Amino acid sequence: MSENRVLLRPDVASIAPYRQGRMADADAFKLSSNENPFPPLPGVAQSFRDLDFNRYPEATSAALRARLAERWQVTPEQVVIGPGSVTLIAYLIWATCTPEDSVLYSWRSFEGYPILVGAAGVDAITVPNRPDGGHDLPAMAAAITDRTRLVLLCSPNNPTGPIITRAEFADFMASVPRTMLVVLDEAYGEFVTDPDAVRGEEELARHPNLVVLRTFSKAYGLAGLRIGYGIAAEYIADALRAVALPMAVTDVAQQAALASLDHEAALLERVAHIVERRERIRAGLLAQGWAVPEAQGNFVWLPTRERTPEIAEHFERAGLVVRALGDGIRISIGEEESVDKLLRSSGEVVAPLS
Repeated sequence: MSENRVLLRPDVASIAPYRQGRMADADAFKLSSNENPFPPLPGVAQSFRDLDFNRYPEATSAALRARLAERWQVTPEQVVIGPGSVTLIAYLIWATCTPEDSVLYSWRSFEGYPILVGAAGVDAITVPNRPDGGHDLPAMAAAITDRTRLVLLCSPNNPTGPIITRAEFADFMASVPRTMLVVLDEAYGEFVTDPDAVRGEEELARHPNLVVLRTFSKAYGLAGLRIGYGIAAEYIADALRAVALPMAVTDVAQQAALASLDHEAALLERVAHIVERRERIRAGLLAQGWAVPEAQGNFVWLPTRERTPEIAEHFERAGLVVRALGDGIRISIGEEESVDKLLRSSGEVVAPLS
């Protein structure tokens, strides 16, 4: 039978498929996927109630691009909409890289990076995180070669939590070729409270080779509708539109995003609740003796190393579904009712680790 198997790319066999955070039972808290514990913002469900689902979506996302362009003070042509910001990363790789090129990113970072790079048949250059879980930008700059076409920077870094500062980013951008594309992935940007953090909206005008990515999946609570966006120079945005999957962004997602943008006050209130829980959880974990990195997203990171499977199983027995990622555990900030249960459970396993 083996001689009749379809020939596939040999390198695809080495790509580890993306593993979604495990679904939680009815009596457990799902803290494994960095989802927003709050329901969609007011008006979202009503925004697409009268859509004709037998028709294709508006392919250019014109209304949403215009709205975001106004917010970011750019032209609509500089805005690209995709089915989640992760898909825009795939478009960026397709638009910049040939099989002879490479993509550079820090590791550990977003699980999707190695999958997308590998799927494109492109080489990956990875640089280890600093001991505090942040990007080692000087080491990343030193790792650039004449084959590097794209650099992925994640701030705050998923899953470890630290941000890239303005000063670090400025030094990095001054040291890299202006012909190389730099992506600032700010999927968790709304949760950042550190005043020194780099902000994509402040950097775009300074760096023509910069693309900033945002998503409606996290702070806006539209993870199930899959919609994100990128801001870039117009010719870069045009290149992404050229390689984009046709009509991949549904009208439902577009209308939900527009409705969400109408409720900024409610969004900020929800973000403030999540940030307060994050700070309370991290303070509790630090008091227990955990070495928790700076947390600036809607999650915290426990560097559990070789005890990761054991501790993840401990949380699950307590009714807390967390994300075990080899050398550590990422825990999303969930419902208020999950906080005390999380801190009780973490306190039961911290002493042997320390």
